[in-house]
Amino acid sequence: MGNKQEELETCVCLQGYDIIGITETWWDSSYDWSVGMEGYRLFRKDRQGRQGGGIALYVNDQLECMELHLGMEEEPTKNLWVRIKGRAGAGDIIVGVCYRPPDQGDRADEALYRQIGAASRSQALVLMGDFNHPDICWRDNTAERKRSGKLLECVSGDFLFQVIEEPTRRGAMLDLILTNKEGLVGDVKLKGSLGCNDHEMVEFRILRAARRALSKLTTLDFSRADFGLFRDLLGRIPWGKALEGRGAQDSWLIFKGHFLQAQERCIPTKRKSSKTTKRLP
Repeated sequence: MGNKQEELETCVCLQGYDIIGITETWWDSSYDWSVGMEGYRLFRKDRQGRQGGGIALYVNDQLECMELHLGMEEEPTKNLWVRIKGRAGAGDIIVGVCYRPPDQGDRADEALYRQIGAASRSQALVLMGDFNHPDICWRDNTAERKRSGKLLECVSGDFLFQVIEEPTRRGAMLDLILTNKEGLVGDVKLKGSLGCNDHEMVEFRILRAARRALSKLTTLDFSRADFGLFRDLLGRIPWGKALEGRGAQDSWLIFKGHFLQAQERCIPTKRKSSKTTKRLP
């Protein structure tokens, strides 16, 4: 632990990070004296009654912050939530760090997703961590396992964005960054591993001007949609033959593909006005 802590402190000093999230700390009370870093406030949650796990969040002590307790009465989860007060003219940001063990049960998963849902209703959210869902394809929003599909449902249902695009451990994308504002997180880079850890460190910036940039987003303009052509295009498809012998997931992807093709032809888009950019989709 000593060498890894020294490497971490050296890395932090060289880069000048304001926030550092760590998963699988393996800390317990015996580390109380050795894990603090000068200039940072430490939030941590050690894994109780079992070796391994644990999470920590270091926040620059120049930033005003407080820990949030979301869903503490529920199934215990390995998450930390901290509200960081924005500087003058900027809103607060909730920053979270999560470690989801590969063998985590359904009840703990459901509690985690309820916490994410509660945090997503904030003005700005950045959640980072190791979610251990290697079978998810974030480019296509598909999953091989039902349990992984639950995370996709959480992300889409809470209107979140997943911003990491490269594998973070042995060709798998286990580590994620979720945010509720498009453009809030940028300059995402993988920075190699720390010590004997086999996960890539992920570096990113929180871009505080993201809310203003939302006015550049586009939305569907239903007032100019050709719904007659839309119905006609979907009506031409022999659905029985197209979906014959397909499972639920394959059938959904086929339907979704045809639906989006028809939408692109029949429903134009428009630039969102500043009056509507803060509304949920």
